[in-house]
Parts: sequence; C-alpha cells; structure tokens
Amino acid sequence: MRLLFVADGRSPTALSWLRHWVETGHQTHLASTFPCDPPPGLASFHILPVAFGRMARGQSNNSVGSTHLSGLVGRFRGLLRPLRYVLGPLSLPPYQTHFRNLVEDIRPDLVHALRIPFEGMLAAATPTGIPLVVSIWGNDLTLHARGSILMARLTRRTLHRADGLIADAARDIRLGHKWGFATDRPTLVVPGAGGIRLDEIEAASRSGMLPEELPDVPIVVNPRGQRPGSLRQDVFFQSIPLVLEKFPQALFICPPLAGDVESEHWVESLGIWSNTKLWPHLDRAQMWALFKKARVFVSPSIHDGTPNSLLEAMACGCFPVVGNIESMREWVTPGISGLLVDAASPRSLADGIIAALENPALCAAAKNENARIITERAAYRSCMAMTEAFYLKLGRGNF
Repeated sequence: MRLLFVADGRSPTALSWLRHWVETGHQTHLASTFPCDPPPGLASFHILPVAFGRMARGQSNNSVGSTHLSGLVGRFRGLLRPLRYVLGPLSLPPYQTHFRNLVEDIRPDLVHALRIPFEGMLAAATPTGIPLVVSIWGNDLTLHARGSILMARLTRRTLHRADGLIADAARDIRLGHKWGFATDRPTLVVPGAGGIRLDEIEAASRSGMLPEELPDVPIVVNPRGQRPGSLRQDVFFQSIPLVLEKFPQALFICPPLAGDVESEHWVESLGIWSNTKLWPHLDRAQMWALFKKARVFVSPSIHDGTPNSLLEAMACGCFPVVGNIESMREWVTPGISGLLVDAASPRSLADGIIAALENPALCAAAKNENARIITERAAYRSCMAMTEAFYLKLGRGNF
C-alpha cells in the first residue's frame, strides 16, 4: 500500500508508528512538519514546517548546548503557546498548496496525520477521494483546540474532513464526535506509538547504560519533561520535600530536564539538589533500564492522552502515580494498577508517592496486573494488526 504520513519526524512516537509500515514493505512517505534527518526506509521525505516548525530545529539535537537552548525555550513555551495558537493557523494556506501538490505527485492510497495541530490541519487539504485518517494525541482536543477561535475552527474542519479517526484514549473518540467527526465513520483506539514492543524492552533494558550508577535507594522517575498547560512539574518539585520527610534517601530522576532553567530554579529554591537529578535525554534502552530500576513512575498530568512513557513504565514493572484525569483512568485502577492523585496538589502527589514506597506488596501486585494489561491491550504486534485492518477498510489499494 502507498501511504503518506504527516507527522513531526523528530518524534519517537511518530517514528515508532512509521517503523511498522517500513518493515512490512509498504511504500511509506513522510511529510514532516519539523526539520529533521530522514527516517530510514522511506520512499520519500519532505519538510513542510507549518506553524514556524523551522524555528525548532535546535530542539531535536541532544548536545549539551542545545539542551540549554531547549531549557530556555521551555521556560517561555507557556508564553509562546498562545501566540502560536493565533499565528500558527495563519501559516497554513501556502503549505496546504504544497501539500496538495505533494499528494498529487505521490498519489497515496491513504493519508494519515499523526495529530491534529498542525499536522491534521495541514492534511485536511487532502483532495476528496483519497482517504484521510487523523490521530488524536494527548491534548489535541482538551487543550489545543480551545486555544483560539482559529484553532477551534480548524480542529472542526479537520475532523469533518477525516474519513477515519485513531486515538490513544477512548475519551478522545467521544470528544472527536463532539468536535465534528461523523459518528458513522470508523474509529480505533490504540497507543499513539503503535504499542509496546515487549521483546525489545526486555532485551534492551538489560543493556541500557545509564548516565551514572545509581545507589540502592527508593527511586522515583518523572520522564515527562516540561509541557506547560499539560503537566504540573512545579507541583512535582514541590512534592519532593514532603516525600523526603518520610523517605530521606529517596532519589528523584527527571530526564530530559538537564539544563531546563525552570526546573533548576525549583530544585535550587527547594534545596533538593542532593535528592534530585535532572538528566539529559535518554534513549529508549536507557529509559527502559531506568524504569526497571525505579519503584515509582510519576506523571503530574492535568491534560493528557495516554503517554507512551506510562505504558512503557507499566511494562517494566514501575508503579504509576499519575494525575486523576479521564485518560489516565482508562489504564490505572487506584490501588490495583497504580494510584490517581490531584496533580495540582503537592500534598496529594506526595501522598501517592509515599503510599507506593510504603507498600511493596501493592507494587508487586500492580506489577503483575500491569504486565497483563500491557500484553492484552498494548502489545505492538496486535495493535498494528488492528491498524492494518483499519487502513484496509479505508484505503484505495490492497495489502
């Protein structure tokens, strides 16, 4: 099948999704909304940097210099986001013309945009007669669609144009219908990265070399980075002194926050440097090794879909303590597979972490339960098999 994807070509989630189609021999094309190196195995690669994507070039590089640049960018992202909600949509028309020309050249059997802003908004220009699949990621509808009048209008237009809808949370399918996706069109719920590769996690986690050797103390990992409007990392840092009152040896590890100015400010002002490590970006093997060594995974989410890091942590036996929002409740049953907390309250988050550290039996039982959940609901092969069937239902060609 000839497939054209519209995605952030730097994103590990997008790359995981693309990998399946390349490996299974489909003619795979990518229009990336951010400059990056071409992923391997593509039939063609194109850059259409809508919404000023070209300005983010340095953020994909993990060198020390760019890490500090990312920290500065992260500090002001909360201020820049409202501006992007207004100016980003205005950047679309010329790129939509380029995109239509690209579609005419490739003549794909199916176009798939891997999130709504701004990939789906760009792909909404797909000519009638070519099926368009749109994925909803994380905050597409709960946050970004409400960012401005233009964002709302383009979100509705995108969902009205879509022939199929994929989300990583059932909540977003329901919201998608409210935002204009036709109720008689097909939908699918699978993890945003296509699922969890359990065999690779088991093999790679044993070989992942961490930036430094870790002591034998309770380890809490928060790998979500700075996501203003989505995560309350300020609350997370404020919870650390409360946890240390009960577990003074606990160690909090936060990739990829090395060089992040805001995070450094919180750690300095709270006096928790001795118990907090702001690590750089980790590759997947390193992250899986860290999850296997840590006792608790934390995600202080106030807006979110289903984080791939949550599923990976569950697969590695790391106990989840996450924000009590609808998408998290689809995976975490309190007291069985993890704990749900008020992500706006340092006390609530600290109590959740403390409860996990105080109760090894709970964590052991959750480890077994989460292994079952991931195997049944998030295994990569089965999820991508469902996706292939979904594409086939919509596509113009045959597998």
